[in-house]
Amino acid sequence: MSIIVSKFGGSSLADGNQFRKVKEILLSDNRRKFIIPSAPGKRNSKDFKITDLLYLCQAHIESSIPLDDVFNLISNRYKAIVYELDLSLDIDIYLNEIKKDIENGASKEYAASRGEYLNGIILANYLDFKFIDAKDVIIFNKYGSLDNEATYKALKNTLSNYEKAVIPGFYGCDPLGNIVTFSRGGSDITGALVAASMNADLYENWTDVSGFLMADPKIVENPMQIKKITYRELRELSYMGASVLHEDSVFPVRNAGIPINIKNTNLPSDPGTLIVKDMEPDYNNPIKGIAGKKDFTVISIEKAMMNSELGFCRKVLSILEQNCVSFENMPSGIDTVCVVISDSQLNNKIDILVDEIKRACNPDSIVVHPNMALIATVGNGMSSNKGIATKIFSSLSDSNINIRMIDQGSSEINILIGIENDDFEKGINSIYKAFI
Repeated sequence: MSIIVSKFGGSSLADGNQFRKVKEILLSDNRRKFIIPSAPGKRNSKDFKITDLLYLCQAHIESSIPLDDVFNLISNRYKAIVYELDLSLDIDIYLNEIKKDIENGASKEYAASRGEYLNGIILANYLDFKFIDAKDVIIFNKYGSLDNEATYKALKNTLSNYEKAVIPGFYGCDPLGNIVTFSRGGSDITGALVAASMNADLYENWTDVSGFLMADPKIVENPMQIKKITYRELRELSYMGASVLHEDSVFPVRNAGIPINIKNTNLPSDPGTLIVKDMEPDYNNPIKGIAGKKDFTVISIEKAMMNSELGFCRKVLSILEQNCVSFENMPSGIDTVCVVISDSQLNNKIDILVDEIKRACNPDSIVVHPNMALIATVGNGMSSNKGIATKIFSSLSDSNINIRMIDQGSSEINILIGIENDDFEKGINSIYKAFI
């Protein structure tokens, strides 16, 4: 029988009513066998995420401040869910143990992981599924990195014994028994690991939106939904900030050739967005999405005969490395190279970088362009479709937007442009309207 692994985000499990929706979804298809819950998210704009409250509890203890008031918010939230679902589960046993552990100096990662742990216990009880503690099947090494081989082995050996099970997302355990967490949104990774280890036919990621949109709805009014997208296209868009699921969650299922379906818990009949390994380019609709980020600085370096000078770019990158600065992009010409750096990386180091590049590389000129934004136009059909770049550049020209940088990667599915921060929103709208 085929297997579907379903991960539910924090908004999908924020209260008892959301739990009921999840149960209805799961019972509607018997192939949904392994379920990965997140911690409860916000019920409304003024509410708190449980994980944030757990971090706050641990911080209180570190600062020798009583945690009772904050922990009561957590406790009341879980008690309300159990009450709303009319469960006989004694959640106080688990809450009291967690509070005691945090008060006795439990780690930050232990505290943060308890949101998923408690939601997993409640959901397993509500569904009458087996509860599998993630610490027993998600294995980290002594350096805090995921041990893929050990994790796949543990998942397969354990889950093969059960027809249906709930495995909390976000955390695992190292060889010493310490709880280790993924970065924020890491429940997506847990779900992907479960799907890959069990050779699932589909990995569902349930959230509060019906998949990916072609552009940020805060910038473009009512952007179209992306019905189907490849992993490569998703990677390009996610890198530029258009992310519904954790970036790292793509790799376990991508390597196994398992499609991902982004679905809406509140509108389960919506098809969502299907992410697949490969698909034929749609030449009628070559653009899959438009995404971008603000606040970059570009260091533009020019030197005659740069192309024949061995090690020139290596010197530039070594200077960045020595100053602990990573770069986003590095477009180049015969006698020029530009280094694009996120302002968050610079930390007032721009003058130091410029001085060191001047000394090490002796350029003819070096110019710094601050307040830059990057916009990526992504689509698998772009490489074989004439006039795509012309359409992008014409749309920006018609909107009186000056292009400061252009780069097309070797994959030919992404055209990256640099413009002024102030033109960012107008630029995305211009490109979107040119194609849609």
